[in-house]
Amino acid sequence: MTNAYLRVRCGAGLRVDGRRANELRKVKCSLSPLSHASGSAYVEQGNTKVLAVVYGPREARHKGHAMHDRAYINVEYTVAPFSTGERKKRSKNDRRLLESGLAIKQTFESAIQTTLYPRSQIDIYIQLLQDDGGALQATINAVTLALIDAGVPMLDYVCACTGGNVDGQALLDLNHVEEASAETPDLTVAILPRSGKVTLLQMTSRVHADQFEQMMSLAMDGCRQIHTIMDDAVRASMQSLVQPA
Repeated sequence: MTNAYLRVRCGAGLRVDGRRANELRKVKCSLSPLSHASGSAYVEQGNTKVLAVVYGPREARHKGHAMHDRAYINVEYTVAPFSTGERKKRSKNDRRLLESGLAIKQTFESAIQTTLYPRSQIDIYIQLLQDDGGALQATINAVTLALIDAGVPMLDYVCACTGGNVDGQALLDLNHVEEASAETPDLTVAILPRSGKVTLLQMTSRVHADQFEQMMSLAMDGCRQIHTIMDDAVRASMQSLVQPA
């Protein structure tokens, strides 16, 4: 899609996938898709699909990871070769994967109550199955649900969403076409919904301060919408556990 097409569609009030500027893609969440893990979750946000698996808290595997005052968080982020049109296999040492894994680790270090589990380790494994934009936000949301499913204590949900801007019009929850446009700045925000604390703020390009405020406000509103969807999914999962057979 060309930038001109993006502008025409946005000017008409609709985007390339038919959504309005402040509209989320359809979000689907499910907890415990895998029974052998401590916790797991599967998230679909539009056509972006992520599976997150959590093991632990458990004894640290390496002595260097055994911290006397808190748990060590280990994150491994992988991308399926068929997740994009390139059909490219990426190694675990791929720079982009390592950067994404580090961002996810730092995001959850401020949300997980690691001090409750000294000298232990929490392993988070992430598989991106399909990438249609907003991969990092969908990944963070999936990890949050997997941690909840594992019973890992957190201060709050960690909810993430993206924002962008085309010709001064702020856009919510960018898809792949919008992210691929060189003229569309991409902002990823993760917050703790109850306190409004920002745990992640990642941006790909420079924008004017006024545009940034619009994008930030819209992305945070999207985080709150996603929080409602995720909370409903958690409650539905817990309700299914307490219902008599």
